[in-house]
Amino acid sequence: MDVDGTLTDGKINMGPSGEVFKAFDIKDGYAINEMLPAHGIVPAIITGRTSAIVENRARELHITELYQGKHDKLDTLKALMTKYQCNKENVAYIGDDILDIVCMNECALVGCPADSCKQVKAIAHYVCSAAGGAGAVREFIEHIIERNEMN
Repeated sequence: MDVDGTLTDGKINMGPSGEVFKAFDIKDGYAINEMLPAHGIVPAIITGRTSAIVENRARELHITELYQGKHDKLDTLKALMTKYQCNKENVAYIGDDILDIVCMNECALVGCPADSCKQVKAIAHYVCSAAGGAGAVREFIEHIIERNEMN
């Protein structure tokens, strides 16, 4: 999954001393930390920015697959697929912007927040009703689990 615009609302709040703030939805956190492991799904973050805030949030959610500063996200996704011996059919991805498209094209199930760019919405299999940072990741995780239970 992506972070800014997906796990967050995409806003980066900066104070006068340069401190940065990001807000995360607790519902997304619960789904990542509790629901995914219960279904044998390994969460991974691949993000273009580098932030100690994201590192802290990933640690809180027990996400061990955290890759920051990745403008070419596809190399990281392919390395993860090799590491976990997955093929396209075993991978889902949620993102919101142009940098995510290369990964989305390599996954069997693709989701995006309601406020994603139009290019991402055009290729997503599932467009969440929730916006980025407002429970979209939880909604997509629930969709993945429901879909898997039907198969």
